[in-house]
Amino acid sequence: MVRPIIGITPDFNPGNRKDMGGKEPTYFLRARYLQAIQDAGGVPIVLPLVRGLAKQKYLLQRLDGLLVTGSGSDLAPELYGEKQRYPFQRMSEERAQLELGLSKLAFRQGLPTLGICGGMQSMNVALGGTLLQDISSQISTKIEHRPTKSATKTAHMIHIEPNSLLQRIAKRLSIAVNSSHHQSIKSVPSAFQVTGIAPDGVIEAIEASRHPFWLGVQWHPEFLYRHDAIQKRLFTALIQSARQFAASRT
Repeated sequence: MVRPIIGITPDFNPGNRKDMGGKEPTYFLRARYLQAIQDAGGVPIVLPLVRGLAKQKYLLQRLDGLLVTGSGSDLAPELYGEKQRYPFQRMSEERAQLELGLSKLAFRQGLPTLGICGGMQSMNVALGGTLLQDISSQISTKIEHRPTKSATKTAHMIHIEPNSLLQRIAKRLSIAVNSSHHQSIKSVPSAFQVTGIAPDGVIEAIEASRHPFWLGVQWHPEFLYRHDAIQKRLFTALIQSARQFAASRT
């Protein structure tokens, strides 16, 4: 059976951090992302931070699917038309440009794409969506979206939209998810649908019904999939769609 090639976006320290390489420009990425893709039947490839749509398009032509990963830093608010209101660490410009560029191209090309946490937010902003810069400062909620407990534990439930891609994967209308984010989606572009919502109204999943496989989730299934069949199916579904995409090009 064909093992599709899945490109994975890395995090990047351009040389201005105290951690993750310090003054030495350094790529870094949790091994969990790569292992989840391997366990689902794919071949994970960590992507280089190439700039420019022409180079990014060339890169995507070598892939059967895309995984846009989460990050501890934030997209610059200027990318979605706002000024920075809270003193959180910004994502490196190099990573932001890669994720936004690849997301635009992947959407246009119909490349199977899964976004996780900040990756979902990048997919949203790339096509014109906006973000809440800090959930606890901007909405009233009793849910701890950035709890201190381990990401291997679930934190709250979400409601899933019936007949959505996520509902077909989960085979349920509500599931328990972990949580490790202080930002969330505020608005989505017209091509997207909100298909997962937390009890406080925070958007937890988005997709595009006209795209073969375009799904973003706000939680971290890579921490849960080994003991949670629903989370495992998220990666399996990506690989299945990527395998079909690869077959369509031969």
